[in-house]
Amino acid sequence: MRPFCYPLMLVLLAIAGCTKPSAPRPALSSETAADMRVRDVEERKDEMLRELAMCESGGVGDSLQPIYGGRGAFVGRFQFTPSTVINYIKQMDGRVLSFKDAVALAHDYQQAAELAKFVIFEKDGIWNWPLCTRKLGLVQQVAEIKAFASDVFTARSSVAESVAR
Repeated sequence: MRPFCYPLMLVLLAIAGCTKPSAPRPALSSETAADMRVRDVEERKDEMLRELAMCESGGVGDSLQPIYGGRGAFVGRFQFTPSTVINYIKQMDGRVLSFKDAVALAHDYQQAAELAKFVIFEKDGIWNWPLCTRKLGLVQQVAEIKAFASDVFTARSSVAESVAR
């Protein structure tokens, strides 16, 4: 090393030694980790619903044109019958829909996806989509998501118990 570099190196070492070390990052709390797992469960459900919508109607999201299948008997991305929408909405939140309201809900992707999620995960109604269920292996996917969700619930319960102590 050249002699003129020594003073520069001493200055750099002094500066580096005088810097304040950064504070350690706090570890994720168990609640935060549990919240992340809940989000993962919801993302897995949403992905499965996108696959189902793609299989049923060939697309996801809202459509500029109404989507009908089965000579008009099935409506929207999830190909609900209006009577199915009416019955499950009443079970889900107590609302009583008219035929026209049921058709409108089935055409609204977000509302229809929430309804499909309720039907599949709360009412075990995957059988409402027999062809796509077989084609996509949805029975297995639903079982895996439910098992993962159960693990999340168990983890959250044990965290809540340990915090309460």
